[in-house]
Amino acid sequence: MEWDSLFLKGLTGEVVTMKDPDYDEARQEWNRAIDKFPLVIVYCENKQDVVNGILWARKRRVGIRIRSGGHHYEGYSIGHLILVIDISRLNTLKLDKDRDVLHMEAGAKNTEVYDLIGSNGYVFPGGTCPTVGVTGFTLGGGWGFSSRLLGLGCDSLLEVELVNFQGRLIKANRSVNSDLFWACQGAGGGNFGVVVSLTFQLPKPTNSCVTLVRFFYVGTTKAKQAQVMDIWQKWLPDLDKRMTLVSSFYNAEGEGLGIFATGFFYGSPEAAREILQPFAEVEGFRAELEESSFFEAVKKVEATYPPFEKFKSTGRFVQRSYSAEELEKVAELVQNPPEGSQYAAVSFYALGGEIGRVGKKETAFFYRNARYIMGIQSVWSEDEFAEKNREWVRERFHYIKSITEGSFVNFPISKLKNYEREYFGGNADRLVKVNRKYDPFNVFSFPQGLT
Repeated sequence: MEWDSLFLKGLTGEVVTMKDPDYDEARQEWNRAIDKFPLVIVYCENKQDVVNGILWARKRRVGIRIRSGGHHYEGYSIGHLILVIDISRLNTLKLDKDRDVLHMEAGAKNTEVYDLIGSNGYVFPGGTCPTVGVTGFTLGGGWGFSSRLLGLGCDSLLEVELVNFQGRLIKANRSVNSDLFWACQGAGGGNFGVVVSLTFQLPKPTNSCVTLVRFFYVGTTKAKQAQVMDIWQKWLPDLDKRMTLVSSFYNAEGEGLGIFATGFFYGSPEAAREILQPFAEVEGFRAELEESSFFEAVKKVEATYPPFEKFKSTGRFVQRSYSAEELEKVAELVQNPPEGSQYAAVSFYALGGEIGRVGKKETAFFYRNARYIMGIQSVWSEDEFAEKNREWVRERFHYIKSITEGSFVNFPISKLKNYEREYFGGNADRLVKVNRKYDPFNVFSFPQGLT
């Protein structure tokens, strides 16, 4: 016990080690397929706890991982025999209604932000899953159901505050440490330092309603999946920017093949129905269009998420239209799910609109001109099927990679060759220079970190 106290000396906040009864719960990520055993987990109650954690780890040459919501697809917010700096309890929110500015500590989750801004009549270009940390979401770009109208999450960012490798608190905005601020708009997750606060510019509050859009098909075949994919790729370039959707072409246990789309339209159900008309031409189309406040729509989406999952998932950027043969191959990807899979899908996340109005060099998020993100995933519950499901996704990823350009850092995949170039495109070289400047000893390293 005395050795433990000496070893842990200097750490503040709630410190959890392997000997603590709540260690197993503390090490869990949202993706329960991640099974890592950190040396120490520190739940930081204030910024000084973060400073102390960094200095402690450097002194003892222990690796650092940074965790907010614990939603990293590959589990890079945790690791074996490292220090986890968990900032989830740093979650104070302040809303400046005079300037329409939101200031948040970096541990705030989507649902906490929506509760505050939604109850005050604001909208926020956040994510869909309630327990995702807004910081990780934003630092990777930040796609959500408002992105085509309001831009990515990082496009509303005004300032970040982080603790650097020396334990110093530094700010970054367009005037101060502007290169670091640029890097944090799309490539900040886990790199450069521990972000402890963010400031966002909000759109002015309005009383306009949001239509929660859901559509699906009764009776789905492989041919119909390919047909709807073709409609999607022809429909998306001219889509009203007030609508942002994700469409999933799936194969679910007990249900079989299906097509389902959901998202927001900042307008009436009648206008939404007219916009969706090309999809209605396909037999079996059904639409559910529900008008409500932004806050109510967000809550309905949040309610669809389970408390956790076991999954393998990733996503790439689509830059062009596909031939009928290519669409058939994409549809073919989900026809034979792996053993133990409860849900296997290829999903299309709409880009365009305001996302593309920002230049690819203006922020670290490079793939501004992409049409949509093509994701692939499998979800399972029994551990014995984990490796088969992971391998199933990996095998199909090879084909998706061959017809796409660039990977989305918020939908990462391990063992990706030239990952800096894949995630950050033409911004990769500049990002490496920024990283050398602000983290010269690579203190904040992880498997796919900037080096």
